[in-house]
Amino acid sequence: MTQVLDKPVQLGTPTVAERTARRKALLEWIAIHSLGIAAALFFTLPFVFVVLTSLMSDQQALTRDLVPDTWQWSNYTKVFDTPGFLTWWKNTLIYAGLGTVLTVVSSVPVAYALAKFRFRGRNVALMLVISMMMLPPQVVIIPMYLFWAKQLDLSGSLWPLIIPMAFGDAFSIFLLRQFLTTIPNEYLDAAKVDGCGELRTLLKVVLPMARPGIAAVALFQFFYAWNDYFGPQIYASENPGAWTLSYGLESFKGAHHTDWNLTMAATVLVMAPVIVVFFFAQKAFVEGVTLTGVKG
Repeated sequence: MTQVLDKPVQLGTPTVAERTARRKALLEWIAIHSLGIAAALFFTLPFVFVVLTSLMSDQQALTRDLVPDTWQWSNYTKVFDTPGFLTWWKNTLIYAGLGTVLTVVSSVPVAYALAKFRFRGRNVALMLVISMMMLPPQVVIIPMYLFWAKQLDLSGSLWPLIIPMAFGDAFSIFLLRQFLTTIPNEYLDAAKVDGCGELRTLLKVVLPMARPGIAAVALFQFFYAWNDYFGPQIYASENPGAWTLSYGLESFKGAHHTDWNLTMAATVLVMAPVIVVFFFAQKAFVEGVTLTGVKG
């Protein structure tokens, strides 16, 4: 009786094609990660420079030194002691917060109608919304200023910037409309079968499902209002009590001609809320921008 012995399987050495494929994959991995690191440094290093400069003394700021000799944390205290700085904070919070709420509340119903209603002239209305997105604000700034400043006497305040947000925003309407079109109509039909009217369907069904899109619109509007320089310069420049952080920061540099450490400290304080808000809301922001629709 012949006994068959199991022989161990010997793995052959990689072929030339396999070694070439592995080397190519390794080089691609190195190239992609190198580009990613370079891009990260490109966007991060200016912020690091601002932070380090804000912690330097006045004599060391804007020199060749990259690291502070002594960490001047008191620079931030001096910024808050600057006359008007807390008022600029309050005005910016009012402008950005109230403007965001008004924009979302006024844009959601319009976007819902353009996305889910069938009526004559819907495409024309959508084209008008898109055309408004293409219209630069500088084109209409003169007649708008004459209306708000001369007719309503609201110059020297932020109300000419806040009140129009109660009538919707073209970009917000378009973005919300694109998101709402991804919501299946079956959900709306089921709600109407259960006796829900259009308003209740919007509040109980559409809004919970459209939270990513609404979050994206809210963040876009909040960032725009927080960083807006052009609007406060036009309407509020004559009244320092109505200045925002973006406009007040410009005058801050004028008030401290050589104190670049204090200017950088003020810049960090202006950027910090936006960074914090985006850090905690980035998931909803990305999901809303990519228009992922409904998850089953």
